[in-house]
Amino acid sequence: MSRRPLASGLSAAPLAPPPLSAPNAPNAPPSSHPLSLAAFWLLLVAFALVWFGALDYRHLIASDEGRYAEMAREMWITGDWITPRYNGYKYFEKPPLQTWMNALTFAAFGLGEWQARLWTALTGFAGVLMVGFTGRRVFNARVGLFAAAALACAPLWSLLGHFNVLDMGLSFFMGLSLCALLLAQRPGLARAAVRGWMWLCWAAMALAVLSKGLVGIVLPGGVLVIYTFVARDWALWRRLYLGSGLIVFFAIAAPWFVLVQIHNPEFFDFFFINEHFRRFAMAGHNRDGAPWYFVPVFIVGFLPWLSVLPGTVRATLRMPRQPNGFAPALMLWVWSLFIFAFFSASHSKLISYLLPIAPAMALLFGLYLAQLRRETVRLHLAGYAIFLIAALVMVAIFVGRAGSVRNPNELYKAFQIWLYFALGVGLAGTLVAWRLARHSARRALLTFACAMLLLVTVGGMGHEVFGRQSSGVLLVPAIKAEMQRLGPNVPFYSVNVLDHTMPYYLGRTMIMVQHPDELEFGVKQEPQKWVPTLDDFYARWRADPKALALVDPGTFGQLEAQHLPMRIIARDSRRIVISKPQPEDNVK
Repeated sequence: MSRRPLASGLSAAPLAPPPLSAPNAPNAPPSSHPLSLAAFWLLLVAFALVWFGALDYRHLIASDEGRYAEMAREMWITGDWITPRYNGYKYFEKPPLQTWMNALTFAAFGLGEWQARLWTALTGFAGVLMVGFTGRRVFNARVGLFAAAALACAPLWSLLGHFNVLDMGLSFFMGLSLCALLLAQRPGLARAAVRGWMWLCWAAMALAVLSKGLVGIVLPGGVLVIYTFVARDWALWRRLYLGSGLIVFFAIAAPWFVLVQIHNPEFFDFFFINEHFRRFAMAGHNRDGAPWYFVPVFIVGFLPWLSVLPGTVRATLRMPRQPNGFAPALMLWVWSLFIFAFFSASHSKLISYLLPIAPAMALLFGLYLAQLRRETVRLHLAGYAIFLIAALVMVAIFVGRAGSVRNPNELYKAFQIWLYFALGVGLAGTLVAWRLARHSARRALLTFACAMLLLVTVGGMGHEVFGRQSSGVLLVPAIKAEMQRLGPNVPFYSVNVLDHTMPYYLGRTMIMVQHPDELEFGVKQEPQKWVPTLDDFYARWRADPKALALVDPGTFGQLEAQHLPMRIIARDSRRIVISKPQPEDNVK
């Protein structure tokens, strides 16, 4: 184990590195490697195998995974890279960067689950490497190693890194802007190096905007202003390269916004006014939550490191500034707290919104983990072992008894087995780490991080018992057989429901009927593409020589009451797919 202190010039404690001190200057001698080169590459390859190996195990689930996969499929099929569409309708809720990347993935590797998740997984994996690199360069190699480990096994990061959601790409680029800023503000850097890192910071903010909108620059900008007032670090603004940085930012971010506005004059009001200001300030987007909504999200999302949170706060807030007056630890805390408060104040809340704080929190945890003594590590690990045993007992008591119409009890029993295995792996790894801590805090913490990553990965894979039902993939063979029998260009209606996964798995769009759901804006722009009432649908169905429709079980009863000619092709607890009977259907 390396005994090199966090800052040169301090003597090392006999059992662990000393308390935190000022970050290393870039021209200071590099700290000794906490891992041999062979051990580093072995750990990296093992991490990559675990991280990417599970991408294809689960089917896509509603709503985000199916939605963004289908948008990319439609972009790839139509060749329209300017106007995003979902289920055939204009869809301007989010910018197109991830849709572009997914469409390119489909073009290169074809359609599939792992292809739909590849961009998310790549940005999540790159985020871990980014945090490790930043921790090493801004502080030292030991901090970088533990910061990367802290991020890799944080459930919030590792779980969302395996779902096709926009927030991982956004969080990676926001994290890149933060890390580039920290790297640019190291004392003693040449002017060209500062400028290069700051240009990367501005470019990352532009890509964050293209990932999910104005939060990509509003949040980093708010952090910068708050940090300036809290730290009274006015000199920082002279090292931001505002002029050339804004040129870099607009050169990357502006072209798509200009092009999409030219092609779609209605874009500006919907995207900037409705999807940003109204969604933040007004309720009614079906994403409301209490002001403390993100407290349990934080607790679960960073569960492996909660026990060291108090020590992390005490140690990092005492860190002295760099010689140039910049305080990287304070910047990390401002970043985390401001983003947490920002989304807590919003009327639109989802679990994934908290993801952008993960890289900053990982660096803070890494700073504290790097100086933990062996005895302290053993104490923390003993606590986690007790917690995992309690979790196993809770799973045994409660999970096997749960159930509902949509998710019957047998699914929970199947999921219970996965949880047993996941918690068992986590507990075994924690006990091994506890034993290793007698001789090496470094090996113990890395072993514990690996155990937590495996726990989250196995538990996430177990969700497939629900995802298979949610995706409707079990119905796809029967529906595709009917589509082939009826021939091409048969109308396929989606009656009173928007199914987020079936269009992708069936490889075709559907005609919305009566309830536009989140496609309300799109159907208003192209009203000829949808059927506004059930009465209109009844008339269309009776007039069509051939037709298919997907309905929810409640609406199906209304169709039966109208005595519509129909034949059930496939059904489950969430959806029923019907076909209009053909003359040959009566032939035995």
